[in-house]
Amino acid sequence: MSVLLDVKNLRVDLPTENGMLHAVRGIDFQVKRGEMLCLVGESGCGKSMTSLALMGLLPRKAICTADRMAFDGVELIGLPDKELNQLRGQRMSMIFQEPMTSLNPAYTLGNQLCEAMLEKPGVTRAEARERAIYLLHRTGISNAEDRLRQYPHQLSGGLRQRVMIAMALMCGPDLIIADEPTTALDVTIQAQILRMIRELQREFGTAVVFITHDLGVVSRIADRVAVMYAGQVVETTDVAQLFASPQHPYTRGLLNCIPVRGKTLPGSKLQAIPGVVPSLVGDVSGCVFRNRCSIADATCEQDPPMVNTAAGDKIHTARCHKVTAADAMQLSEAAA
Repeated sequence: MSVLLDVKNLRVDLPTENGMLHAVRGIDFQVKRGEMLCLVGESGCGKSMTSLALMGLLPRKAICTADRMAFDGVELIGLPDKELNQLRGQRMSMIFQEPMTSLNPAYTLGNQLCEAMLEKPGVTRAEARERAIYLLHRTGISNAEDRLRQYPHQLSGGLRQRVMIAMALMCGPDLIIADEPTTALDVTIQAQILRMIRELQREFGTAVVFITHDLGVVSRIADRVAVMYAGQVVETTDVAQLFASPQHPYTRGLLNCIPVRGKTLPGSKLQAIPGVVPSLVGDVSGCVFRNRCSIADATCEQDPPMVNTAAGDKIHTARCHKVTAADAMQLSEAAA
């Protein structure tokens, strides 16, 4: 598969009263056509800022730079607003975390679903309406014709999120960015939405950047995974390899925190990564995980390189001075 999205050395800085906040610090990743890439990490690690940078939706004061941020060969950094708007909605779409703040309460669902498609030359309102009805049916919404006349407040949270997914697919985009689209939903609805996203992604051949903090979600839907910590990508590999042989100590810590049915005893203390995420305001140097890492030493005060630990043509990278030592660390019984 060819590369659809190519990001190299992406940085996002935000001026604050206490200094410059380095929200995203030089991340690299690629997304191939039809691929599901999961960006995973705890809150505040830069996942959402990365997605907003890709869509050109960063706050006005944000400073975004990159050696390369290209979508299908088109460089997004510095792209004129008119050309960027032609990409957004047409070839790049986004599913936001909270649909109630993304859908306009003053317009019907039909108006909002058809809006982007009607911007395409030669598309009639009847064709856009037919496409909207088809996608509402395809995303599991019954009585689609009647739903087009409804307003967002008349739908449940799960139905609103299905509408957002249908809206993202209206123009047949090549890339969808999904920013934690199931966080606000209960477990049953979350499972339905995840299954539907995966099925639709395979049916339409759309590439997806799926942002989440839940490794359980990653294990179910991802093709490849990029683990983020403190504004950096610290590990990338395919999903099976990540769970079978995580290389970075932070990734291992995340996996150790997952309770496993039948192995984690009821009433037992759950594991946690000690310490807290360092501040990203002002000067940031060295391995940002070193104060929470059990194998860190003086070497970790220097910026760690991104090392490929896989053999042959495979790629499994980890940003760690101690990749060999990290590989020797044993997963706890709870995550084994």
